[in-house]
Amino acid sequence: MYINEKKNLFHRPKGQSNPYRVMLLILIIVVLIAVLRSYAQGEIWPLFVPTPTPTRTVNSYVVEGSTHFQAGNLEKAIESYQKAMALEPNNPEIMVELAKIQVYSSNTLTTDAERRQRLAEALEVIDQAKAIAPNNADVLATRAFVLNWNANPILAGDRAVDLQNEAESEALMALQLDGRNPLALAYYTEILTDQYKWVQAQQYMAQAMEYGPQYMDVHRVQAYLYEVLGEYNLAIQEYQKAIEINPKLTFLYYSVGRLYRHLQQYDVALEYFDKAANLNEQLGIKDPIPYMLIANTYVRMGEAMVASRNAYKALTLSPYNADTYGQVGVIYYMARNYEGSIPLLKCAVEGCDAAGSCEARECDPETDEQIVIQGLPLSDTTVTYYYIYGSVLAGLHRPGDDKCDKALEILAQVRAQYADNPTIMGIVESSEAICTGD
Repeated sequence: MYINEKKNLFHRPKGQSNPYRVMLLILIIVVLIAVLRSYAQGEIWPLFVPTPTPTRTVNSYVVEGSTHFQAGNLEKAIESYQKAMALEPNNPEIMVELAKIQVYSSNTLTTDAERRQRLAEALEVIDQAKAIAPNNADVLATRAFVLNWNANPILAGDRAVDLQNEAESEALMALQLDGRNPLALAYYTEILTDQYKWVQAQQYMAQAMEYGPQYMDVHRVQAYLYEVLGEYNLAIQEYQKAIEINPKLTFLYYSVGRLYRHLQQYDVALEYFDKAANLNEQLGIKDPIPYMLIANTYVRMGEAMVASRNAYKALTLSPYNADTYGQVGVIYYMARNYEGSIPLLKCAVEGCDAAGSCEARECDPETDEQIVIQGLPLSDTTVTYYYIYGSVLAGLHRPGDDKCDKALEILAQVRAQYADNPTIMGIVESSEAICTGD
């Protein structure tokens, strides 16, 4: 009998290893090791444990703020730079940019109180920057800029001279540190212009133009100097150069439009105001200013109906602001809509309840929002609302109504504060004479 010696006859052989099974086991071990390592390094989180939100960097907020600024959304730019400043509270460069944008944004606010508050915020920021970097030319130049805008006599009152003197001192210190700093030269020019030192202003402006023609502020200040000197066409050219550098800043369009309107080139003025309105609309910004400017332009053109429509548009965008009611009331008055101006001017001067503001806005009391308006205190920027309100009440007085009583009450407030202003007093006395019969 033939016996195969390789075959086990009396016991079952042991199982031989499967190469595929070995490879699978090795793969599983490698994967487990990789998972454990990633878990230890924090790259993998256990199930049902939320992963942490990635932390924003300072640079991301700065880039975001710069992007918003270039797009013309100054409020969003301010928010982004404030977040960057919160992460790096000792970074003067961030503070410089934030303070500048806060100053620019004051041009887009409609009331003295809002502008004063925004400029005070800018001064607070740049003061912190100076505490950190007292010998930084950019910081000192920007502080001069902020101080000078805070020194607006309408906003600063008795503090105006002191603020402007401090602004001049800061600008000179910046120039001592860096005599070729174009923004320091431009901001000092702006200060000199406000001080009526026009020859000196022109000298410093020429240096600013030589060292920094790429800066928007250099052309803006040059335009302002030309405007003060009555060189309106040259001023327009410089504002247009500023627009080429920052084409989304609406306050630059306001400046050009106002100059064209002053030159009675109304169609061109309307184009610039319309561009500003469109920019705001694209960004979703509810700004009444361009519509006010458009309305005032149409008033000068004698187109009362179009003026009223644009004024009403401004009111719908800013129904909470007493100053808007005052401006619209003046536009209605200039458009000879005297009856329509009364509820608007009343809200601005005396304030009005929900029913009164609804009447002024021509709203539906059953469906539209009910808004209460606080009146504005008498000041250099609101006195126009006061004396026009008094004049309209006196002019529309009829026997048996109380319009003259109210008119004399309002006009008495104006008389008490502006007795030394012959122009205002001429209007007051004429209106008082209607009611007193003198």
